[in-house]
Amino acid sequence: MPILVIGRHPEILATVVRLVNNNPAWNATGCQTDDEAIQAFDAQGFTLVLLGGGIPPESESRLSQYFRDCKPDIRIVQHYGGGSGLLAAEIYEALK
Repeated sequence: MPILVIGRHPEILATVVRLVNNNPAWNATGCQTDDEAIQAFDAQGFTLVLLGGGIPPESESRLSQYFRDCKPDIRIVQHYGGGSGLLAAEIYEALK
């Protein structure tokens, strides 16, 4: 399942992408900027968008609105940290 991960901090973004990709059923793509995220979203068929910490509220609103306008059934999850167990639980919960 393709998952778009958006985060502003490169090291944290890389860690979250790695943790998501530890599940063989998931395939994460990480983006740092709004423009990168929109380009990736338009190019790939993501099932879920994971918004990480550090994204300004106006960017979160803009991105969420864009993603929902393009794909109304997209699932969007906010993840602010807490380790791989919490991350996996958040993704599983969003997929229910």
